[in-house]
Amino acid sequence: MIKRLVVGMSGASGIPIAVEVLRQLKSISDIESHLVYSKGAEMTIPLETELSLADIRELADVVYDNDNIGAGPASGTFRTIGMVVVPCSMKTLAGVVSGYSDNLLLRAADVTLKERRKLVLVTRECPLGTLHLRNMYEASRLGAVITPPVLSYYNHPETLEDCTRHIAGKILDQFGLEPENMKRWMEEGGD
Repeated sequence: MIKRLVVGMSGASGIPIAVEVLRQLKSISDIESHLVYSKGAEMTIPLETELSLADIRELADVVYDNDNIGAGPASGTFRTIGMVVVPCSMKTLAGVVSGYSDNLLLRAADVTLKERRKLVLVTRECPLGTLHLRNMYEASRLGAVITPPVLSYYNHPETLEDCTRHIAGKILDQFGLEPENMKRWMEEGGD
């Protein structure tokens, strides 16, 4: 049986992580990726990648218009294993926390929480202000998993792509999916 994972992209820095998540999902045979992206994400794509919007849309199995508030992910009866918002802007985080569902991305996140499915928010901001921290705390209390793209060094990354791949792996790990070439702590012949 095919499982669906909703991937939301909002307008924060971190589009390469979303691309890597979609790329890895493409290699998992029983997962179907359902992409919804904000106008902010669309504006950030050319600033952070050499890819076009069409290139990124090709990585997803299904793509939705963010204005289509009646699309499948807007309903709790649309079965998914959850949703990841990568990157998750502070504006999107605030919308999730307040239940302000004025577009499909926010409505899908709201549905994910109300259905008690896993919602992973890859929050992107630096430094974090008190309001950002409060909203992350509230999102966590509501059931979301806050997964900022924090670098790991135990895996000895050699390139920026290694770092991006590792963060994408940590995101997929939250859904019980086996990431590509994930170097885990102390699993490779440690002391």
